[in-house]
Amino acid sequence: MKYEWKKQEKNLYGAKPMPALITVPMQSYIMIDGKENPNDEDFSNRVAALCALAYAIKMGYKSAATKGDTTLGIHDFAVYPLEGIWKQVQSDELVKEELEYTIMIRQPDFITESIVCAALEIVKKKKPNPLYENIRFDTMQDGKCIEILHIGAFDDEPASFEKIAQLAVKNGLKRDESYHREIYLNNANRVEKSKLKTILRFSVK
Repeated sequence: MKYEWKKQEKNLYGAKPMPALITVPMQSYIMIDGKENPNDEDFSNRVAALCALAYAIKMGYKSAATKGDTTLGIHDFAVYPLEGIWKQVQSDELVKEELEYTIMIRQPDFITESIVCAALEIVKKKKPNPLYENIRFDTMQDGKCIEILHIGAFDDEPASFEKIAQLAVKNGLKRDESYHREIYLNNANRVEKSKLKTILRFSVK
């Protein structure tokens, strides 16, 4: 069986264009931190390193499963979408040069740290990149959130965030942290800006 997040985790990746409450459980990720404008080359390089490792993990697991090294009946899995946690630390207005971020790719529950480490050693040899040294395997639990599916350019996200804020007020909730999460359901380099699909999430309390 191939594990496909689009089909088997619709509750976590099936956001709609209207805001809704959701509870997000503990999840495992490979992740890397960065600063400043996401339009800069450094951001693209970090994404490239993260994606290279994500596919190395997938291929390593698939190879082991083909040899019978699995007890789950899962022989393959679809790589999860890129995600980003964004934090603005200096001012109330959006200044891209002042952003701090963590970009990440979720890993299935059956992927262990040892699998990640093995894949990392392989990808270091096949696709050398000094940024691999900055990637870590860790867990996060967002808990209670408000989310919305934003369709369109990233620069148009404030309109969707306003809808999230309105639902929070309506339900007597407050934003729990100074950051938000974005889940990129398609590739910004291959899709028109007007057709981009991004899940936006705020943790609330």
